Amino acid sequence: MIIKPKIRGFICTTAHPGGCAAHVNRQIDYIKESPSIQGAKKVLVIGASTGYGLASRIAASFGMGADTIGVSYERPASEGRTASAGWYNTVAFEESARAAGYIAESINGDAFSHEIKQETLKLVKEKLGKVDLIVYSVASPRRTHPDTGETFNSVLKPIGQPFSDKTVNTNTGVVSEITLEPATEEEIENTITVMGGEDWSLWLKALEEADLLAEGVTTLAYSYIGPEITEAIYRKGTIGQAKNDLEATAHTLTKQLERYDGKAYVSVNKALVTQSSSAIPVVPLYISLLFKVMKEKGLHEGCIEQAQRLFGKLYSGATVETDEEGRIRLDNWEMRADVQQAVQEAWSGITTENVSERGDLEQYRLDFLQLFGFGFDEIDYELDVNPDIQ
Repeated sequence: MIIKPKIRGFICTTAHPGGCAAHVNRQIDYIKESPSIQGAKKVLVIGASTGYGLASRIAASFGMGADTIGVSYERPASEGRTASAGWYNTVAFEESARAAGYIAESINGDAFSHEIKQETLKLVKEKLGKVDLIVYSVASPRRTHPDTGETFNSVLKPIGQPFSDKTVNTNTGVVSEITLEPATEEEIENTITVMGGEDWSLWLKALEEADLLAEGVTTLAYSYIGPEITEAIYRKGTIGQAKNDLEATAHTLTKQLERYDGKAYVSVNKALVTQSSSAIPVVPLYISLLFKVMKEKGLHEGCIEQAQRLFGKLYSGATVETDEEGRIRLDNWEMRADVQQAVQEAWSGITTENVSERGDLEQYRLDFLQLFGFGFDEIDYELDVNPDIQ
């Protein structure tokens, strides 16, 4: 089939296998051109198919020489329908990593379930032995609890009072006001159940019980804090409550890993265009303004640059630098006073007429399309391609 982007709201329902491979290979090339890091060698990435999880897997293999197993929940191609971008990303990564001599195995299924955990443990034991790095990067809007079978849905809402601010339709460039009603207590609790630290903890427990944790093991999860502009909907909203739970889990896990001389960290990363962030009201407008400012200051990074910088900090041989809460701060360039002041100035008075001048909507749109394998100059999108790649 000839595959073109079909965008519905904040998701693209198609993905291009050749474009996704180009996206993965660009990230691999970046890591190959960066200084190598003496770090982890046996790595498990939970949530490995897109965004920060995929970048972590690429940086682990091509930057540290690690063998990897990745867990993700992606859709294969079916009649008349492409696979999901994460499916094609995983295929492309496996091909490149294996060609370079690394073990690259993947499991496709619900990471929240006991069944997928057990299947993964079996594969880790068979292919890797013990793991010295576990990256937890699961981004899902819902979770079926493995013990009760109850399904919980997360929500993107403020807490306590309604929230109104500007947002942008990134397809049309129209800036408008949005008002969101506050979450109920049940919605807050459900969001914590889906996006908090419980499942990360269950993965570490399962690995420990199976005797698959190496001496000096490190585990990582990813978070975001963000500026005042987004805090009502993000850090002080329902997602923020889940992130607080995730960050508290890191402290609990560090205590559990003491017997291995291990450590659990949360890395607070910068705002980027991901399938998750594009769904959050207000955030796409903030990101488009942020990108313009950070590019002008020579500070702009994507997922792969952040992953490389993170591993450089983790495995430098020096004490890992953290904030007072014990978090690694990869958002330090985004949160610089001069960057935030420039974004704030652009934000005040932003309209449909001036958004393209004040922000970088073109970069936002390109980054969004490239998540799904579109917008790469080296790919001929008029070619007939087979979407069914195993």
